[in-house]
Parts: sequence; C-alpha cells; structure tokens
Amino acid sequence: MKAVWRLARLTPHVLHGLWIVKRRFDRLTSAERHQLIQWWSAKTLRILGIALKVEGQALPAGHLIVANHISWLDIAAVHAVLPQARFVSKADVKHWPLVGALVEGAGTLFIERESKRDALRVVHQAAAALQAGDCVAFFPEGTTGPGPEMLPFHANLLQAAVSVDAAVLPLVLRWHEPGERFSSSARFVGGTTLVQSLWRIASARGLGIDVQMLPSMTPDGRERRELAEAARAVISARL
Repeated sequence: MKAVWRLARLTPHVLHGLWIVKRRFDRLTSAERHQLIQWWSAKTLRILGIALKVEGQALPAGHLIVANHISWLDIAAVHAVLPQARFVSKADVKHWPLVGALVEGAGTLFIERESKRDALRVVHQAAAALQAGDCVAFFPEGTTGPGPEMLPFHANLLQAAVSVDAAVLPLVLRWHEPGERFSSSARFVGGTTLVQSLWRIASARGLGIDVQMLPSMTPDGRERRELAEAARAVISARL
C-alpha cells in the first residue's frame, strides 16, 4: 500500500513538472529555472520516501561534474543539490515517456553514444557551455552499475574540461537502505525495466542517497584519460 500511495502522489507531481517545462520555462530567468528544478527534484525524492544527505561544497560556475552511476534517479538526486547542472545523456532518454520531456527541459545535452562524430559534437558543445559559465555533468561509466564496484570511466567528454581548462568536480553517489550499505532496490542493472525499477524504489523502506562533493581538480596539463583515471580513483576510494 505504501508503494501504491507513493506512485499515486508521484503521477500528478510529474505532470506538474511537465506543465512547468512546457508553459513557464521560456519566461523564466536561469535562477528561477534552477530554483524550480531543485524544488521539483527534491520533492520527487521525498514523495518516493528517499532521504537525501549532502556533504561538501559546490564550485562556482563553469565546472564539469563527474559522478558514479547507479539509478535513473541519480539525475534527480544531483539536481536536488546542484540544479544548475546540465547533464549529458544518451539520446534515447529523450524519448522516454514523461521523463524525456523533463530532462530535456532541464537543459540536457543529448548524445548518440554509438557515433564518434556525435561525441565530438557534444564535446564541443560542453566546452562552449563550460566557457560560458555553465555547469555540465555526466556519468563517465556510460551506464548504471551495481554500486560498490565501479565500471571503467570513458574519458571522451573530459576533453571538454581539458580544452577550456575547466575545473572538474568529482561527485560520489551512494544509495543505501537498512541492512544494505549499497542499496539493491535502487540498482538499475541487467534487464531491469524502468517500471520494475520504479516499483522497487517505491516499495523500499528507509531508502536514502548520500551525495558527496569531493575536492575539485583542474586539468593542469593532464590528458583526458589521465584526468578520468584520477577522478575515478577518488570516487572509488570514497565509496
């Protein structure tokens, strides 16, 4: 019954978010959009019974966030803390029911992962955004993992930070629940569908996410692969 109640509350909240994106965003300032993104994301977590804990300090404008990836809700968790983050996401997310329109409205940069040409386009787009003072975020693992064991980092998008000498902010995401330091309910791996994952999360008791902002790092002449390995090492160590 708890899961049914949570999902019943989530539905109008998602529809309200879509209405805001479609009807209001074009008339708002960046600060007003960020405020609404943060409010909507934090309320999404609360509706689903997810406790949010934040550690560390955010950087000023113009930095690249790199984070480990466990759940499709990772973006909402990050936006509840850093609503100015413009995520780089795989192109098919744009076509997800309801979710696609929401993430597009939040300024997401979409990438065709199988296309090297498109990856280069997004690197240039991300570099321009960083240079303009935007905050860009992506998951270097490229897909969701189980939690404690991280997948290898793909370094391509870190070229955006290298090109404009932008700071990199490593972000640690750890989902947990009673009896499990790394939550099994939040995992979005294997053949799990979005509907199955949503039901597991809504059914969970005591689910929480810790968002830890680690000290920033600058390229300092390092190539993207070296920078990626350095970021992966500090995130893995904190996990």
